[in-house]
Amino acid sequence: MGGDINQKWLIMKNGNAIIGLFEGMFDNNIITFNPDWDENAQYVEEFDDVRFIQEHLKKSGIVLTSEADTNTTGPAHIALTDPDGNDILIDQHR
Repeated sequence: MGGDINQKWLIMKNGNAIIGLFEGMFDNNIITFNPDWDENAQYVEEFDDVRFIQEHLKKSGIVLTSEADTNTTGPAHIALTDPDGNDILIDQHR
């Protein structure tokens, strides 16, 4: 679906399942969610802003390892670690 094997990253798709392979880009396993994209990396009109997701997670007692600046709009990301030690990145592009 995308990427460059010479740069050591690929995005592969099978039906609605998508997996990204990134050699040397991240220290640990990582799961990424993009709230403003569909499964074809196309922008969706309506989505929950990453700052709204951040607020909901924090109110639920989830500890974030990286937070978005709530005084901004547009592109931002947040990160957390699941109980198995996998990093989770919620990455908003617009």
